[in-house]
Amino acid sequence: MADAQTTDTQTVSHDIHNILSSSERDFLIRNDGEQVKIESLKGKKVGLYFSASWCGPCKRFTPVLVEVYNEISSKGDFEVVFVSADKDDEAFKGYFSKMPWLAIPFSDSETRDGLDELFKVRGIPYLVILDENGKVLTDSGVEIIREYGVEGYPFTEEKIKEMKEEEERAKREQSLKSILVTKSRDYVVSSDGKKIPVSELEGKTVGLYFSLQLNKYCAEFTPQLIKVYEKLKENRENFEIVLISLDDNEESFKESLVIIGPDGKTLNSNVAEAVEEHGVEAFPFTPEKFAELAEIEKAKEAAQTLESVLVSGDRDFVIGKDGSKIPVSDLVGKTILLYFSAHWCPPCRAFLPKLTEAYHKIKAKNEPFEVIFISSDRDQASFDEFFSGMPWLALPFGDPRKASLSRKFKVYGIPMLVALGPTGRTVTKEARNLISVHGADAYPFTEEHLKNIEAKYEEMAKGWPEKVKHALHEHELVRTRRTIYNCDGCDEEGHMWSFYCEECDFDLHPKCALEEDKETKDDDAKEEKPSKEGWICDGDVCPRA
Repeated sequence: MADAQTTDTQTVSHDIHNILSSSERDFLIRNDGEQVKIESLKGKKVGLYFSASWCGPCKRFTPVLVEVYNEISSKGDFEVVFVSADKDDEAFKGYFSKMPWLAIPFSDSETRDGLDELFKVRGIPYLVILDENGKVLTDSGVEIIREYGVEGYPFTEEKIKEMKEEEERAKREQSLKSILVTKSRDYVVSSDGKKIPVSELEGKTVGLYFSLQLNKYCAEFTPQLIKVYEKLKENRENFEIVLISLDDNEESFKESLVIIGPDGKTLNSNVAEAVEEHGVEAFPFTPEKFAELAEIEKAKEAAQTLESVLVSGDRDFVIGKDGSKIPVSDLVGKTILLYFSAHWCPPCRAFLPKLTEAYHKIKAKNEPFEVIFISSDRDQASFDEFFSGMPWLALPFGDPRKASLSRKFKVYGIPMLVALGPTGRTVTKEARNLISVHGADAYPFTEEHLKNIEAKYEEMAKGWPEKVKHALHEHELVRTRRTIYNCDGCDEEGHMWSFYCEECDFDLHPKCALEEDKETKDDDAKEEKPSKEGWICDGDVCPRA
């Protein structure tokens, strides 16, 4: 999701009781149902934690925050309040049961929505930390907790500056010994239990492999890493790997391979993906090597075909609605959308109707076009249920090509939509945004076509005023480019142009704003010149909900 931006909420003090309470409620709740008076937060730092059970990044961050909270809360001057974005009370309760802090009751959606708006929450997980007076210390709490943990407390600007300076000093003075040696141990161990002095690794390129024994991602990656390791050893490269085994069997954990250069400094914070893609060719993992690999990738992309993307061994087909196999060769020459999605993902389910509508409109014009669903579902039943509501093709559930496609197109979140042109070359990885904004008009997703759309939007705005006043808002509204927004007048989605107040994050559709502007000018004109019929404005009336 998008990162939140620093806003004017940081410059004012918020009354904790006012922003957390409602007319019917002056308390928060614990996960056992106990009610805690909001007044008890007086004099404490408060973290407002915007999160949801359906959000993968949230589920990965929550255990980190729990660990930090448990250590800090004993001081008695810090509390966290969960502001849920869950879809129902059952999901809220299940997620909240894992949290040791307080929460806004799920039933109070008005307060939760008000906090979202007040702190301009653009994505989750999101952690706003307020000081004892209700002033925002930081709206980057997630990043601070991830990077500094407990050491970031009390989260003041001065403390974070101190931590950054300490971090820079540590980087300058980093050596292999400073990373691997402790007061009680100056060695690592081999698989047969032999102690290897850390001093013997100095001068080598060293990979620190953070791994979980039972984690599925690590289980898939470890055999690949072993092959690379053995090949490098066979080539007598000055290279070693040190396994750092992690205890927590966190399902969402992704393997990490940190590279320490011969000088003891960090070369790269994670080359696991490079090892998966390039194997031994990624060694010695230097910036120069990655620049070289990037050039190779560019050449591959230039020569890319649909078959080079979708065919792997005897896997040369996709499937239709009835399970029939459709040869990839039958799709050559078409514009293809690769739709990475899953039934368990709420944003995926929300996007599906928009994509389906665009699909039908494009197909109705007999365009050479197709969509292929690439599932991240957890079982066959979920895949079957989700695919049953789609009119296009798919990779079979559990198909091994899914992993390689995810790596190739760097799919770090879903839904994601990749457009391939008739030659098979990648047109854009941002097709989801294009469909969201333009619908079927985004086809065929090429840069040239998008420039034509852009020109139409520029032409549309000609003659519109730069600024307008509107009865729904106290400040002047400025004509602004806004990709997607929700109109605060009619409560419907808007695209591209808005009359916008940045200070208040207030949007109006041009037709909403200009109709009001037209009526105002009509009234003025009637008063001054009764015989004149009034001003003519572009745009239709936007009915208000």
